[in-house]
Amino acid sequence: MKRFIACLLIMLAACGVRENTKPLDSDSWTIGPFVKTDSLNPILLPDTSQVFTCPVSQQKLAWESRNVLNPAAVVKEGKVYLLYRAQDPMMTSRIGLAISDDGLHFTKQPAPVFYPDKDSMLALEWKGGVEDPRIVEDANGRYILTYTSYDGKTARLCLASSTDLFHWQKHGPVLGTGKYKDTWSKSGAIVVKQAGEKMIAEKINGKYWMYFGDTDLFMAYSDDLIHWSPCENEETHQLIKVLTARPGRFDSRLVEPGPFALLKEEGILLIYNGSNAANFNDTLLPKYTYSAGQALFDKSNPFKLIDRTDGYFIHPDKSYERTGEVNEVCFVEGLVRFKNKWFLYYGTADSRIAVAVGE
Repeated sequence: MKRFIACLLIMLAACGVRENTKPLDSDSWTIGPFVKTDSLNPILLPDTSQVFTCPVSQQKLAWESRNVLNPAAVVKEGKVYLLYRAQDPMMTSRIGLAISDDGLHFTKQPAPVFYPDKDSMLALEWKGGVEDPRIVEDANGRYILTYTSYDGKTARLCLASSTDLFHWQKHGPVLGTGKYKDTWSKSGAIVVKQAGEKMIAEKINGKYWMYFGDTDLFMAYSDDLIHWSPCENEETHQLIKVLTARPGRFDSRLVEPGPFALLKEEGILLIYNGSNAANFNDTLLPKYTYSAGQALFDKSNPFKLIDRTDGYFIHPDKSYERTGEVNEVCFVEGLVRFKNKWFLYYGTADSRIAVAVGE
């Protein structure tokens, strides 16, 4: 393990990390532009009629009555499956499932498909819940879900798997039970390669890779998509930062991964969320605004940043994006290639879900 990390550090030092900021419209490697579907948005709203008996509290709850937000998306058998975060009146989060034939109009399942239960993860998931899913497939058709467990104090990046999107096996925290077990961690975006409408986890240099974090971005690697090791500096034994906030720009406060990271000919494309700082920020945006940009990493050295958009490509400018549980939020997490178009799903004001479409 130490030898593998040492090799990464040697390559990083040899290649150097270069940031090249250009206007968004000059970056041929980006995805988009995206157009918000104003005639339909928001496409998912909270629903007080959806009732579920919580296995932990043994109470019947309106499990998505307060907010629906921050969805992951995948195409299966010609339909879009949307895994979305839902909050009950007590703000406990569970993950629901909605299905669509056209990527725009969705039918919700009546009960959540992923939630805190009386299992080995209960202490980490109760009673904050399970939050903010991202999803990819492996070469055998197994679905890999990264999500955040929240015990009311600490958020931890965790992982689960499924063969049908309805029944899930929990695998525990991505950063394991060692020195990072009580460290705040979130938002795992695994590197994939597009295969038609499927996004299949892809190895680089014999390893799977994941970007994660919600202030700076870090990385982890894996042999099997289940067991992960963080990329550390061998001298300091600290996590290696691969993307950071930028004073004066839309991402001046923090950066956080969006959906999966896509392996392209030009490199690894990561759509990411950025938050605007209270000062030394983008003065054209309200402070704390969440918008999204795109970054490009070297396809042979996933930790090496080679380009980054200067500005955002989506930001809050609709009433349902500007006002809600948390104001001024477009938070992107779901992306699919469907019917020869890109469908980007995002949470709005931490309250509803919307979609934007690109060629």
